[in-house]
Amino acid sequence: MNIVMYIIGFVLFAAYCCFMAWSINYGNKKQEQTNNYANLSDPVDMDGMGNFSRFPKDMEDKNKDK
Repeated sequence: MNIVMYIIGFVLFAAYCCFMAWSINYGNKKQEQTNNYANLSDPVDMDGMGNFSRFPKDMEDKNKDK
């Protein structure tokens, strides 16, 4: 009876691992299909460097006072 419980537990664990791997793989493929925004350029970004130069004015004023 003891070995039967280990076999049943292993079968359930293996099935759980297989379905978990399938779910992760399926979710990843679905996300790649729906979220294809990484290749699009930002029309507001003129220099191509990202948001490095877009700091609020009051932050610059606070840094000058210190």
